[in-house]
Amino acid sequence: MAAIARLAGRLARRRLPRRTVRLRMTLLYGGLFLLSGAALLGVTYVLVHRAIAAQPPKLSVSEPGQEPGVMPAQPPRSRQSALETLADQAQDAMAGQIADIMHQLLVQSGIALALMLVVSIALGWIVAGRMLRPLRTITATAQDISATSLHQRLALEGPSDELKELGDTFDGLLSRLETSFEAHRQFVANASHELRTPLARQRALGQVALSDPEATVESLREAHERILAAGAQQERLIGALLTLARSQGGIDVREPFDLARLTAEVVESRKAEAHIRAVTFRTSIAPAVAAGHRNLAEGLVANLVDNAMRHNVLYGQVEVTTRTVEGRAALTVSNTGPLVPPNAIEQLFQPFQRLGVTRAARTEGLGLGLSIVQAIADAHDAGLTTRARSGGGLTITVTFPALPRRSRPASPPGERVAHRHR
Repeated sequence: MAAIARLAGRLARRRLPRRTVRLRMTLLYGGLFLLSGAALLGVTYVLVHRAIAAQPPKLSVSEPGQEPGVMPAQPPRSRQSALETLADQAQDAMAGQIADIMHQLLVQSGIALALMLVVSIALGWIVAGRMLRPLRTITATAQDISATSLHQRLALEGPSDELKELGDTFDGLLSRLETSFEAHRQFVANASHELRTPLARQRALGQVALSDPEATVESLREAHERILAAGAQQERLIGALLTLARSQGGIDVREPFDLARLTAEVVESRKAEAHIRAVTFRTSIAPAVAAGHRNLAEGLVANLVDNAMRHNVLYGQVEVTTRTVEGRAALTVSNTGPLVPPNAIEQLFQPFQRLGVTRAARTEGLGLGLSIVQAIADAHDAGLTTRARSGGGLTITVTFPALPRRSRPASPPGERVAHRHR
């Protein structure tokens, strides 16, 4: 009993071969061949047996010297009985011979089926290996690829089948990942530089104030105010980065909000700054209801308006319009300003990118305004179009998706209002 238990333990510990797709396909091919071959042999056996049973061989026993076809004379009773016995024995012998033949047919067919089963399994293993070769290529390439080698591609060759389509899809995924990783590395480098600048300024201001042997209360106050200003710049940058990250995370719950009222509130809050900058607002606020995250949408409108004010000319204008087009709320912000080459528009939506301004020459803004606008628009599945004006400046239009019918609020009469602020 102990030996049997040890043997059972060894068999239990022995690992079965890994059930790969190639093995499963081979077993499937072999099983299908076995079933179809057994069915074919069974049908053949039954047909042969029925054919023999339908036309059994006829035996006749005649006396010696009797001519065929001549009616024999009536033999004595004893001789007739002997002839009948001989005929029965011959019939039994013929039936036994037929049974032996059918048995041999069944056995030899089974042996042939077993041999062909082995051949079919071997052929199925080879064919499955050839069919799954692109998958092995994909697996090997995926195992070799890392964050520093996303430039590699499968580049599968062969007929345009499902495996070729899978390889092309994988190559497209690698291309998007490479672009995303490159943008992430560039973003981290730019963010590190932008955060390091105010920190270095704060440190320098503190060191200068502490190293001055003739420092007065006024000079120390001025140094602390400048340090606080640098800290405020850090807070704005970190807040903008958090807004950008939250926008890129998407929106889980979408609620209807009044885009027209939201836009009017943002414009009203910027009037004082616009007066200081000698910029005039021209607004046309028509009813427009969208669905999404109201706070993020407010950040989108605020960044568009701030960007239009700050990148403007003296006595310039900012036109802000809201409307509903085919059930979709739309916001358009257009401003006067410096000329923008059409091929440089895409650059403006990259983080920390500005047109024709070096980092050392930046005096205001964080370089994240339009990046935040792009991220918030993507989170709302909104369309974003940008056009350079012939006289300078940009025209940016954000079109939100249409509201579901059950989410559309009833518009009170007389709500459509046009504003002009100068």
